[in-house]
Amino acid sequence: MTDAVEFPRDVVVVGGCGHVGLPLAIAFADRGAKVGIYDTSAQAVELVNGAQLPFDEPGAAEVLQRVVAEGRLTASTDASIVGTAANVIVVIGTPVDEHLNPDQTAIPRALGICSEHFRDGQLLVLRSTVYPGVTALVEKMIARLGVDMPVAFCPERIAEGKAMTELFSLPQIVSSRTGHGLARAKELFGLLTETVVELSPEEAELAKLFTNVWRYIKFATANQFYMMANDRGLDFDRIRKGLAFDYPRAADMPGAGFAAGPCLFKDTMQLAAFNNNNFALGHTAMTINEGMPLYLVHKLEEQYDLAELTVGVLGMGFKAESDDIRSSLSYKLRRILKFKAGEVLCTDPYVKVDPTLLPLEKVLEQSDLLIIAAPHPAYRDLVTDKPVADIWNVRGQGVRV
Repeated sequence: MTDAVEFPRDVVVVGGCGHVGLPLAIAFADRGAKVGIYDTSAQAVELVNGAQLPFDEPGAAEVLQRVVAEGRLTASTDASIVGTAANVIVVIGTPVDEHLNPDQTAIPRALGICSEHFRDGQLLVLRSTVYPGVTALVEKMIARLGVDMPVAFCPERIAEGKAMTELFSLPQIVSSRTGHGLARAKELFGLLTETVVELSPEEAELAKLFTNVWRYIKFATANQFYMMANDRGLDFDRIRKGLAFDYPRAADMPGAGFAAGPCLFKDTMQLAAFNNNNFALGHTAMTINEGMPLYLVHKLEEQYDLAELTVGVLGMGFKAESDDIRSSLSYKLRRILKFKAGEVLCTDPYVKVDPTLLPLEKVLEQSDLLIIAAPHPAYRDLVTDKPVADIWNVRGQGVRV
């Protein structure tokens, strides 16, 4: 994948043991590439080298076992592995701080750790969602190092839980300031998908942010509609299904629910900051989506004396069938209930990192009131005589609260 320089590996993924980086590394290895991973988590590296996933990702476990056994994927906490591959792909978190300001330095800081191992002839690919202008900042950083290393921005587009299908089925956006970098990026991602879309780095940065923010705004619209209907004693899900039936222009209207997770909220705030906080749609979407747990509790307070009740929260992952609790609104709901309710018990069949969670049977037995906070399939056939608040309509019994 290079013109003249030979490397022992095809790809190294920086931050490659995470929810985005590891499926990407596995996918490249599955397509025959020799892949290395650099990650600072010794625990995650040990698991990956032992052919074990550090988190749940459908379809990845069996492939990981095979590519590790065949010697096509190796992980390390030693940054020198970065210098062993023709293509260096950076996949790290790009958070906002407690004041909702983007951290534009996250990528440059990570590159600073690796930079002494960069070599002429490598391609540097930024895969993380970035604040607009970060790609140009990285280009200047590489130029100051004096390394012959084109920079490409090729954003990830997968949804957690669908990585091992979407990496191969979705078109890949590729961008680079140079023709050589663009050709290298197209060749690299051509291993995974047949279709690539060429944009400039600035267009690609905004394309990724627009994608996530568009979804966040759609979820907020549905949640606002839900509150309007619910406040008038009407079932939003019946209305939504009725208006969408055989009507293509409304087919993409989502249902109500907790819109959270590690990407949509923070990317909305990144876009707002980029536009000098002149982004009324984004800020309104944030207040609606982040306000859903409090709205739900307020509606329940109108019907129950929560201080006298034990409330069971079913589902702590940020979405269905996920063990990822990052930015999960279920935990915001739990904090509110701990102030309002007599006792709060929580359960989740996927989440392994929270030792306070209880088995479902115990929560069902000891709770007076139940709230489905994540729409896991296990709750579809829930049998209980306790009242259940189900804004997702997981049980098919309506969403009125």
